[in-house]
Amino acid sequence: MVPIPAALVLVLLVAVPAAAAEAFRVDGLPRGETLSIRETPDAGAPALGQAPVGARLRGFGCTAETPSGLTWCRVKAGPILGWARRRYLSPE
Repeated sequence: MVPIPAALVLVLLVAVPAAAAEAFRVDGLPRGETLSIRETPDAGAPALGQAPVGARLRGFGCTAETPSGLTWCRVKAGPILGWARRRYLSPE
């Protein structure tokens, strides 16, 4: 195994930025509804939790490569990490 010089490690760490989380607010739901945070990006997947309108979520990327073809985002709401429909997420 060839050792990697410390200067090269430092350059790599500085040159490769960490993936930044996006900030979202839950919006656009019918009155009295909450946004389901799901285990997988599918409306039929088990719900891990709920987020009310106005809740702030951290997003970690979105995809439309889902069984339904709808766009879902990987989100964190408090301790819950799961998937939410992009339609109900407004960027901050």
